[in-house]
Amino acid sequence: MRIIICCRIVPPDSRKKMSSRPTKSSILDTEHSKNARKKGQADECTPIARSRSMLPASSKQRMIAEDVLKHEKVKIVPQVYTFRELAAATENFHPELQLGEGGFGRVYKGKDTRTNEIVAVKQLDRNGYQGNREFLAEVLTLSIVNHPNLVKLLGYCADGQQRILVYEYMPNGSLENHLFETCAERPPLDWYKRMKIAKGAAEGLEHLHDTANPPIIFRDLKASNILLDNDFNPKLSDFGLAKLGPTGEQDHVSTRVMGTYGYCAPEYAMTGQLTTKSDMYSFGVVFLEIISGKRAIDPSKPSEQQNLVAWATPQFKDKRKFKLIADPLLKDKYPVKGLYQALAVASMCLQQEANTRPLISDVVTALEYLSMENFGETDEIITTADYELASGFEITDDDNDFVDCPTSSPDTTQ
Repeated sequence: MRIIICCRIVPPDSRKKMSSRPTKSSILDTEHSKNARKKGQADECTPIARSRSMLPASSKQRMIAEDVLKHEKVKIVPQVYTFRELAAATENFHPELQLGEGGFGRVYKGKDTRTNEIVAVKQLDRNGYQGNREFLAEVLTLSIVNHPNLVKLLGYCADGQQRILVYEYMPNGSLENHLFETCAERPPLDWYKRMKIAKGAAEGLEHLHDTANPPIIFRDLKASNILLDNDFNPKLSDFGLAKLGPTGEQDHVSTRVMGTYGYCAPEYAMTGQLTTKSDMYSFGVVFLEIISGKRAIDPSKPSEQQNLVAWATPQFKDKRKFKLIADPLLKDKYPVKGLYQALAVASMCLQQEANTRPLISDVVTALEYLSMENFGETDEIITTADYELASGFEITDDDNDFVDCPTSSPDTTQ
């Protein structure tokens, strides 16, 4: 029996250029702004009220808001909360209600006093530019995109120096919790649940890359930023580092290198040049975490195992070692074909050359197959007609290595 994973990289459909008329107002407003808007002032982008009261008089922060709003119509109007409302919702931000803490602030479980719904309340650190920058990026990004695999922003607060975001509550926490912090109440994820989570996360990323216009680069994809609802449907969260992708003749955007060590694409870390293929590398790291149950960076491991990608890459070339990559908590309960092909997906996303990484749409197609619960139960050959992914590898039963497989020219559109 031969299992072939070999196909072409398909250039993305050309995106329609949309006009980017600058708005006459580019700064968000709050319900309680003291600065009334001038009569007759047009607002082309959004019904959200705006004023300069939302952020300090910083040209850089002002440019962030303008950069997003001039390109995309706001689709969702988040509610505006007062600080008093959110303090009441979280029992004055009680430590026992804290769900987590990140680089920009803390997240609390709360009860919306308007709707009585359980919500997640993210209070950003009041540390000047960076906190405000993330706040603006998140409000604006989640106001222009809407997808089942992107966390929903319900509202925000910009009272005084307070910067607070209110999201739908995700009761099953993060993917990170379920991969690395298992216990009796949180048993290990089975193989198919892992593949479905990967597929959903990829579909959220696909919406950002292929539907948003211009494309949005997530820039901080990692297991802790993938949240799970009651049914373990994943949703990408934490858009504070999101960046508009290249437009027109541009093939990248240049920006200060930010993100999380272990997940950043090598070309972005070295040059600051960001493309959607940078997100593909990060997705490859997350997918490898899903398969292996190992953290991207783990200082507690022996030195040769601390970096997951560096540890796994040599093993991609030896079929006998594939099972060593699989999470021991799976207890060998996975289809062998599924493991092989999942590793092929991960390995292609982790290519050093950005233009040889697959498009997110190709990865979604592959994961649709891998997440089928009967996948791998038959002996049928998986052909390119069924499984179009630019893996560049062929797996055979009569040798122990991946064999290079002919592909079309590398994608150079990103």
